[in-house]
Amino acid sequence: MPRLAQSLALFIVMLAITGCDTAYIAAMEKMGYAKRDILSSRVKSARDAQEDAKKEIQSTLEQFGQVVSYEGGDLEATYKKLSGELETSEDSAKAVRKRIADVESVADALFSEWERELGQYSSADLRRKSQAKLTQTRSRYKEMLGAMKRAEQRIEPVLKPLRDQVLYLKHNLNARALAAIKGELVKVDAQVDQLVKDMNRSIAEADKFIQSMEKESD
Repeated sequence: MPRLAQSLALFIVMLAITGCDTAYIAAMEKMGYAKRDILSSRVKSARDAQEDAKKEIQSTLEQFGQVVSYEGGDLEATYKKLSGELETSEDSAKAVRKRIADVESVADALFSEWERELGQYSSADLRRKSQAKLTQTRSRYKEMLGAMKRAEQRIEPVLKPLRDQVLYLKHNLNARALAAIKGELVKVDAQVDQLVKDMNRSIAEADKFIQSMEKESD
């Protein structure tokens, strides 16, 4: 790789690490990646993060069920596995929030630029066509983002009781404590079911948006 390209690639990595997204997007554009390409890529990342979070939370719920249904064996080891599963779910939830914020950042930049450029047309017909495409793309984006945020908002209500129960068990790891929290399993199970449904809707909306962006790029 030429030295200039290596330096630019390193610069882009550093911008991503430090969180200067505006500069990061500008650097990516210099590398030949348009904002719409960056948006499509980030929507894919957000979709994948939601898929991972869905699986991790389902795995945590399954482990929670094994703990409260304890019938012998190494309870300490089972608890530690549950605690580890919860920690992974927490990390997955943070990743979902970060990916959605990344999507919003580049989408705001894309739509602002698109709006400004409408005033640069000398052809009224081309300006109307571009305005129509902007309106259509923004509408699809809002629908997708709304689905993503609804699903993301379901995560904390699921993790909160799991977090409480794991904390409680940490200092009360016995059969009586397990019996006391067994009723929570049904409540959390229902919440996870709803979360999975919302996640699946959000993932489907992301796929539709990605397909529409790729179709327009053809």
